Amino acid sequence: MSTDASPATNPPVQPRNPLHGVTLEAMVTALADHYGWEGLAQRIAIRCFAVDPSVSSSLKFLRKTPWARDKVEGLYLFMLREQKRGRP
Repeated sequence: MSTDASPATNPPVQPRNPLHGVTLEAMVTALADHYGWEGLAQRIAIRCFAVDPSVSSSLKFLRKTPWARDKVEGLYLFMLREQKRGRP
């Protein structure tokens, strides 16, 4: 019997992937804290950010809508780059 760990039990480490290990909830929370809900709705025009926004309602929508999740991930990466450069 082999002692090698299977990929299912030991996922590969992704040191150069800034999204690795970051939950969707953490992304939405960080974006809302950084831009505010109004600023977030201006940057990504989806109803869950503009009308009665909350983390839970946003998560429900984003988990069902891949294109919207892609936009959130892209904005999150942009925010990280800007923070690294020292820009507000």
